[in-house]
Amino acid sequence: MAITREMIKKLRDMTGAGMMDCKRALEETGGSMDAAVESLRKKGAAVGQKRGDRAAKEGMIVTRVSGDGKTGVIVEVNCETDFVGRSDDFAAFASAVAGTIAARKPKTLEEFRGLTTPGGKTVTDLTNDLLAKVGEKIDVRRFSVLESADGAVFSYTHLGNKIGVLVECANLGNDPAGTVVGRDVAMQIAAMNPMTVGREGIARETIDRELDIYRTQAKNEGKPDPIVEKIANGRLEKFFQEVCLLEQTFVKDGGKTIKDYLAETGKGTTVKRFHRYHLGEEAR
Repeated sequence: MAITREMIKKLRDMTGAGMMDCKRALEETGGSMDAAVESLRKKGAAVGQKRGDRAAKEGMIVTRVSGDGKTGVIVEVNCETDFVGRSDDFAAFASAVAGTIAARKPKTLEEFRGLTTPGGKTVTDLTNDLLAKVGEKIDVRRFSVLESADGAVFSYTHLGNKIGVLVECANLGNDPAGTVVGRDVAMQIAAMNPMTVGREGIARETIDRELDIYRTQAKNEGKPDPIVEKIANGRLEKFFQEVCLLEQTFVKDGGKTIKDYLAETGKGTTVKRFHRYHLGEEAR
């Protein structure tokens, strides 16, 4: 397989490794991006694999939560240029999309596109109206709906609606005190991009792959075999602290974790699930 400049650049953007390191990794792995990333990490050439956040399209992320805090919606709406993405017409369209999803709760994009908006127009007609006005491709890329039976849903948007979060917290209400906690958790997710709520959400194959990488790194560093496993497990613990929301250091108080912060509510509050969208990112 021919290794192109575009492939090398993409791998460099993903890992922070040098251009020649990226080229060699792609050549060694037959052009497989995932295998090349793993190879670079094992060699220590990757500065750090970025999980998503690779912006490729313009537009905005919109969130909406019902008045009782029981239902939340997050949606990504794309266009071609940032100029259109910041326009009032585009913002009104994105808001109408979020409102339609909140009201009708479709299961798929195909189902959504056949719906009628609260304003009376079909989604297709509303999209065509905007397209005719701005002259750009308009696309509703993805959406998620969260409904909570024993807690509440909270949202947060960041960077001019380029990052959006929807999170469900159990044993937490949408009263003023609960809203502060819920918003803090959503802000944490936006800032630190966790992979999952807790360790139980990480696949065994992911853990095994990380351990294999850490063992190889330790051996390449010249560490003696008797302590390679200890080093690998120590680095795995740091991995958990980085990617598991409950184990992350709270961005507003470096002296506690998110689990500690939630425990302070005294209500047994915990996070059940979340969705974090970054505009244009590649799906996990």
